[in-house]
Amino acid sequence: MSFQKLDDLCRRLEALEHALAILGADEATHMAVGGGEKRAEAMAALSGMYHRQATAPEIGDWIHAAEREALNEDQTAALREFRRHHTNLTCLPADFVERQTAARLRCEQLWRDLRAKGDWMSFQPALEGVMALAREEAAMRAEVLGLSPYDALMEQYDPGNRTADITPVFTDLKAFLKDFVPQALDVQAQRLAKRPLKPLSGNYSIDRQRALGLAMMEAVGFDLTRGSLSVSHHPFCGGVPSDVRITTRYRTTEFLSALMGILHETGHALYEQNLPQDWSHWPLGKARGMAIHESQSLFVEKQIGRNPAFWRWALPVVDSYLGESWSLDDILPHVHQVERGLIRVDADEVTYPLHVILRYELEQELIAGKLDVADIPQAWDAGMRDCLGLSTIDNPADGPMQDVHWPGGAFGYFPSYTLGAMMAAQQWAALLREHPDTDDAIARGDFSAVNEWRRERIWSQGSRWSTPELMHRATGEKLDARHFIAHLQKRYGDRGTL
Repeated sequence: MSFQKLDDLCRRLEALEHALAILGADEATHMAVGGGEKRAEAMAALSGMYHRQATAPEIGDWIHAAEREALNEDQTAALREFRRHHTNLTCLPADFVERQTAARLRCEQLWRDLRAKGDWMSFQPALEGVMALAREEAAMRAEVLGLSPYDALMEQYDPGNRTADITPVFTDLKAFLKDFVPQALDVQAQRLAKRPLKPLSGNYSIDRQRALGLAMMEAVGFDLTRGSLSVSHHPFCGGVPSDVRITTRYRTTEFLSALMGILHETGHALYEQNLPQDWSHWPLGKARGMAIHESQSLFVEKQIGRNPAFWRWALPVVDSYLGESWSLDDILPHVHQVERGLIRVDADEVTYPLHVILRYELEQELIAGKLDVADIPQAWDAGMRDCLGLSTIDNPADGPMQDVHWPGGAFGYFPSYTLGAMMAAQQWAALLREHPDTDDAIARGDFSAVNEWRRERIWSQGSRWSTPELMHRATGEKLDARHFIAHLQKRYGDRGTL
């Protein structure tokens, strides 16, 4: 049977994916600096090997033959998603994949060193190389897929995303947020005038913070027998479903940024750990794109981790690990703090989408060739001034050098973050309609109903449905930004919980 041939191929490809994922996670966490060059060579070679096996000429014949075989519902869905995946893979020749993988890894390694120094001029040539390859990739994909170059890149991270649909939504959201951010800041100032912010003690050892993080991970459902927590320059979730690697970064002067980072990455990890295991080697068993993935991480960080009900349960836990005997009124102003800042990963949920929309706008111009890499610092500064009233012109480390995505060649990824925030808010609204007592359960530290709802509607579905169909099946309606806007207004507006 041709379907069986594809099944055997998927198992071989899964083994290569496993090796690349673990090598990548190790490279970002534990690898010695001197290992970078050889690691890049090894991963480039494995990527080329994967690509050649996944795009072998006979696979197209296997797909056609399998479509004529008697398949059950699951097999039919698996074959359908495999065909889509195969079409995207065959857009690029293997030698290009090797060159691009090597260039991305070397640029990312250089970025780790030069970002700390804020040395844009030394970084620029490496990014220009990655950018040239990204434009080349976009052109090749666009020709095969019949999409615009930028849409063709977004297709790799979240199938179905199109600028024609996203840009109007982001334009409206940007307009709302530019008005709402000052309002939220004003509401916050009024409340702090009545009850000043209680300062954190400023003495939190990394060991105690890590122990707290592990306790929180396990409490919200992370399986510690199939995953781990490490430190990296940039928080991420990597590895494979049976060995999920999540990371954070710590500051001994405060604990919330690391804890929220851990909760965010745990959201990603829960999705990975609960994907359909029987189809783990097929594209059907993989996560359905990065917007859905971000909805799962933001659900845990925002809908749960910044929910007052969560802190009714969490405060005693924090006290037991960090010695902070605080009340809900003490902690919520920290958890819900709104602040115009330069760093995306540290941004609050009100200002965060503006960081994403800026990058979305800039990388469309970069891919189209309308913006040169050399002009990024000026364009970034102009966007930050417009969105948040802040300048980065003399601070590239906290401006266009702050994210790993562009050094790593991940153009088309950023929209997923804000689309994910909208999806998370919509999923939460749907969950509450079915389980109106969810806040009471969370306040008791009981996350079982929340996780079961997501397991049934999101996690177990893998890539069976398109993103729009998955959202409609999960929530009963197509994606609608009104749930996200209502969430922000409730939490940070005049009647918010600050």
